[in-house]
Amino acid sequence: MSTDLHWIKSSYSSEQGGNCVEVATRPDSIHVRDSKDTSLPSFEVSPAAWGAFVSTV
Repeated sequence: MSTDLHWIKSSYSSEQGGNCVEVATRPDSIHVRDSKDTSLPSFEVSPAAWGAFVSTV
């Protein structure tokens, strides 16, 4: 399913490595993956869970 998603790279990601994530949004889910190795599986959370995470960090 992740191949038909529009992934957005974190603005904190850089070409020098580090901890990098990409997200793709759907009305009913937020998908998260490692931007350094996009062949790894992504995971999905509810919009409410993502909102709680973002407001905490």
